[in-house]
Amino acid sequence: MMLNHRAAWAAAIYGVAAVNAACTSNLQIDNFALFPNGTNSLASQAGDDGTMAYITSTAANGGSVTFVPKTQESYFYESFVCRAAATEGYNAISFTLQGPVNGSVAVELQTQTNCSATTHTSSYNVLSGLTGVRQQFTLPLDSFVDGVNPNAVIAVVFSEFISDGVAAWSVGNIQFVCGAGTGTPVPTSAGPTSTPTVVVPTSTRPTTSIPTPTSTSPGGCSNLLIDDWVSQSRLTFLNYNAMQQSTSDDGTMTSIVVDSNRVMLTPKNTDSYFYSQFGCLNAQNIYGGISFRIRAAKGTTFAVTLTSVSECGGETTKTVTKTSAQLSWTFDGTERLYWFPLSVFSGIDVTKLQMIYFSNFNRAVILGPMSFYCGTTATEYVLPATPARVKRDTLGGSSPAANGAAFVLDAFTSGADSNSIGQWHGGDDGMTTTIGNGYMTVRTNDSDLGWNTQLTDTCVDFNPWKKAYLHVQYSGSNKFSIALQQHNAKCSDAVAPYPETWDSIEAARYASATDIYVPISHFNINLTRAIGFNFKGFYTTNPTVFYKIEVVNQLPSGWGAVPDKLPSGQLVFACKRPNSFAFAIDDGEPTLAQQVMDIVKSENVNVTFFTVGLPLLDPATNLSSVYREMRDRGHQIALHSYTHPKMEGLPDVQSIDWEYNNDIAAVKKVFDGMHTPYFRPPFGTEGARMRQRLVKAMGVPDPYIVQWSIDVEDWLWAESKTPQKQLDAFKRDLAKGGNLVVMHYLYPSTVGYLRQFIKLAKASGKQLMRVDQCMMDPNAPPL
Repeated sequence: MMLNHRAAWAAAIYGVAAVNAACTSNLQIDNFALFPNGTNSLASQAGDDGTMAYITSTAANGGSVTFVPKTQESYFYESFVCRAAATEGYNAISFTLQGPVNGSVAVELQTQTNCSATTHTSSYNVLSGLTGVRQQFTLPLDSFVDGVNPNAVIAVVFSEFISDGVAAWSVGNIQFVCGAGTGTPVPTSAGPTSTPTVVVPTSTRPTTSIPTPTSTSPGGCSNLLIDDWVSQSRLTFLNYNAMQQSTSDDGTMTSIVVDSNRVMLTPKNTDSYFYSQFGCLNAQNIYGGISFRIRAAKGTTFAVTLTSVSECGGETTKTVTKTSAQLSWTFDGTERLYWFPLSVFSGIDVTKLQMIYFSNFNRAVILGPMSFYCGTTATEYVLPATPARVKRDTLGGSSPAANGAAFVLDAFTSGADSNSIGQWHGGDDGMTTTIGNGYMTVRTNDSDLGWNTQLTDTCVDFNPWKKAYLHVQYSGSNKFSIALQQHNAKCSDAVAPYPETWDSIEAARYASATDIYVPISHFNINLTRAIGFNFKGFYTTNPTVFYKIEVVNQLPSGWGAVPDKLPSGQLVFACKRPNSFAFAIDDGEPTLAQQVMDIVKSENVNVTFFTVGLPLLDPATNLSSVYREMRDRGHQIALHSYTHPKMEGLPDVQSIDWEYNNDIAAVKKVFDGMHTPYFRPPFGTEGARMRQRLVKAMGVPDPYIVQWSIDVEDWLWAESKTPQKQLDAFKRDLAKGGNLVVMHYLYPSTVGYLRQFIKLAKASGKQLMRVDQCMMDPNAPPL
């Protein structure tokens, strides 16, 4: 809804702004106490319409909002019911502002010809030469040019953020100033000639944007997504839904499992519950109800509760519950679309909807994508369509050669388990492959899965083919990576890590519509210990059909230039320093952090913590304070993405860059400008694009992509009936020679075993240290 439409709506509700008596004190526009609910101190909407890369708020020290602009089109606004500011005695606006050194920002004042008008005029001040520290500004209303009307003010907007690189900004304690004629005007410059469009959402949201819905009704309204359960980590680690609002079971369920945009809720008992918050959503005359898919066994029952508030930012004031029977829902074990109109929940304030709450389950339930639907006809949120499978004629194969000669590695004519040289080929569990006579179709929507075709079952010296090319004949999608794997020094799969590492290239860079040619020299590994090729990092559901994989000694006539090799960093699974050992611990539950710190302190060891940027900046988690204390105790802080996605699975490099840039900015902000070249990919998902973009984002040629050679498998066992298997997993990998750990402090059982993990590592005779120290990084602190 455009701001001028909103002004018209406000005028219709409130009438022309009343002429108040002359003011006696400043009028608070926003102290950001209500900002998590999308409103300001004047009970009107405030926000960024999702234009910021990150935004958060605090009510401390007069209140402020902190954000990182995504593009030069980013903006932040404060709206209010039309005010006759001059008549009321207000003649300036004041606020605090903190921006990067020498940065600049445009401050826009939106006014109307009168408070009954439906259009507005924008006038500007530009603040430049910022100092990098918080500054107080007072802008007289008459310092805004271009026809400002101080008796019909409807909004203040901050935009046109100019800085050198990604930077955080903060605006705070925004007020109308009473009798501010004696205030000192700040230097101004001519405002921009174009007028940014300020869009006020019809629903309030806390700090980030609501994803664009996929289905649109004729009237222009579209389904408002509540949650599509896109990943396990977003739900059970970050505890955010698709609206960037809180969602959780508060530990009441036996399990919550996310898969294929569905969530399976398995209750412990009838006291188990699950909720998803909306913020403070105004659905009146826009959204008629909520729809979602449900799969449940015959006889399943549960309750659905809606809550609302009387004032955004306040406590729940209205709760209405309906049972599945009252909603006339029955289940038969199949997945179907279910819905309810909001009108069924009589008494709920649809202008301030707060939360949906599921409870009183008598058995497990699977929920599909949940959204508000428009009007009175229920529709569902439709996930992106899956492309049709590609079919092509098959081709034949030939026999391999040896000793640097060209050979066919795989022509898909030797059965399901063997390639053309008699070695194993196959895919990860969960990968859909179809092998026919002379072709293989790969289809996966998981960038973590890969398909291998081996050169050997131990090690092979591939140096004779160093000047050769890998040739892949294919059709369909080339949106994947190709890796050449390197064995460990023992050439044994009984030794950890196995593989020791690999290097990945981006297939699309080397591809035509039918062929891919990659110089073997572009795989930056120790060729004396080659294992095989891995096709991985598929980031589209479009299928790929492979016809032949071979090694050739020259390019075909007319092929053209081969692209340069792009730097791809160091993929490490083990420490490089002899006899060293490192604990690399990923983000977890803030309430367990102190226990972790006490354990490593009492054991006199330093470790490395990989932190996710979004919760790091969220004041509610207190992780910034926790990690600052960890850093001060000598522990290493490193990067783990901004929102914890599978990085290689992101749809484009812009999305990958956004994750890196904002994670780097978050760590830089919290840790006083710190820059680290260490990154652990969420879920361990690696591919060529995320490696190449990491090099660019970090500005160093050889950043560390940190994996592991000891997995305590907390993700598998921590909440099971056999949590002690975490200890068994540690012992197993330690016995294989593993020396680089992955674990999370998400679960009490895992933290409970941490001291034993450390003692076992010490008993192995290895020296415990940070990851940068075990990598023999010259920039690491001395041992």
